[in-house]
Amino acid sequence: MSRKFRPRPGFIVQAYKFTLDANVGQEQGLRSHCGAARAAYNWAVSWVTASWWQRKAEATYGIGEEEMTPWRPWSLPTLRKEFNRIKTTDQRFADWWEENSKEAYSTGLANAAAAFDNYAKSKQGKRKGGRVCVPRLKQRRKARLTCRFTTGTIRVEPDGRHVTLPRLGKIRTYEPTVKLLTRTQGGTARILSATVRHERGRWFVSLQVETARNITRVARPDAAVGVDLGVKHLAVLADSSGEIRYEPNPKHLDSVLNLLRVSSRRVTRRQGPDRRTGQKPSKRWEKANRERNKLHYRVANLRADALHKLTTRVRAEYGTAVVEDLNVAGMLRNRRLARRVADAGFGEIRRQLTYKGQRNACRTIVANRWFPSSKTCSACGAVKAKLPLHVRVFTCDSCGLVLDRDENAARNLVALATACITGTGVAGDQDTPRVSKPRGADRKTRRQRLGQNTGQGGRAGGASLLPQRQKETGDRRQDTKAQLAIW
Repeated sequence: MSRKFRPRPGFIVQAYKFTLDANVGQEQGLRSHCGAARAAYNWAVSWVTASWWQRKAEATYGIGEEEMTPWRPWSLPTLRKEFNRIKTTDQRFADWWEENSKEAYSTGLANAAAAFDNYAKSKQGKRKGGRVCVPRLKQRRKARLTCRFTTGTIRVEPDGRHVTLPRLGKIRTYEPTVKLLTRTQGGTARILSATVRHERGRWFVSLQVETARNITRVARPDAAVGVDLGVKHLAVLADSSGEIRYEPNPKHLDSVLNLLRVSSRRVTRRQGPDRRTGQKPSKRWEKANRERNKLHYRVANLRADALHKLTTRVRAEYGTAVVEDLNVAGMLRNRRLARRVADAGFGEIRRQLTYKGQRNACRTIVANRWFPSSKTCSACGAVKAKLPLHVRVFTCDSCGLVLDRDENAARNLVALATACITGTGVAGDQDTPRVSKPRGADRKTRRQRLGQNTGQGGRAGGASLLPQRQKETGDRRQDTKAQLAIW
């Protein structure tokens, strides 16, 4: 098992991404390397799963466990050893494997080994997230073109406009590479690997660099800010001094929906590819498809630029940021809000706030998912039993506070930073009592099936209704010592 790379003290691992300006020959070389990585991946998946199918067939014949075909391991050293043994004799690789760098094949084998590891851990319950299926073969038209180089000549040229990759040579970049060049020449940066990828219609190279990075002092290190994300406003910022700022939602996708509708209609009227009949797309279809993709690329670039500017501005000013643990995957299941939630990029905002805060030695506090930030009054602490999503103004029944619900939620989030600073309410504190949420929101409920006999008479079939509360839960005070998580 390989050990995870750890940077030296005072150094961090950072990526520098540049757009490549490759000519026709260089682009063919890039596609050849990415295709070789895909071919190696498919070979590894087929080689490992072949033993699975063979053992399954032998079990139907009544063959014992001792006489069955042995399992084929999927570790990276084993795959490399077997691939090096067959690459000169196998008809699938014998004629052209020498045209590409060995790193291209190592990329595919490493991805296959990682895919099998993820599948095994997911099946054993050792991996978070959704269930991972058995690795499948990558199709030529749908597979992402990518290749990673870890050995060989990987450097930034002294002219500041070219990068050199193994077997591909010197490739020009659109952006100047002066910042990375200055660090490498000064001895404060060392290139570890390079990854080329084709996305959004262009070729990119990401250089993984171990670089020295000094901690930058933020403008207000003692101040905290609560960030409430939404659709109407992208973010509402409430700091510890009482200042409220509304970040407008650019809605980049809505601005091009009409053009996308026209472009998509034009694509559907052209002769496109058909896998069932083997029909190839026409030139007019490919041209229309490129024009449609350019609109998607522009929206993605504008969204990424806006989110980076927002998170960088927040992290450069405040020493503590409080965000919510939103169930973004659940929000995307709402067909009325899915498009706007996806366009806002809630998960990306939290990710950027987290890693940018680590660079400046700042704290990121994540509120519990069940913390009622919108239902809690920021003035008196009373919690409303219900607050539908269409109600955009919060009105407190106890103190009479009338406030925008997003601003009220941001004020409650920044109030959690005080509890975190005092050492109470932090996830992991043994003395922190568990606070029950209104109406049992902190625990899952089980619906009783109709017709189920509960042993109590009075209804047809012996079924009875679920026990109802005699008194409706009213407004109650919410303790601010909620469970938090600090990164």
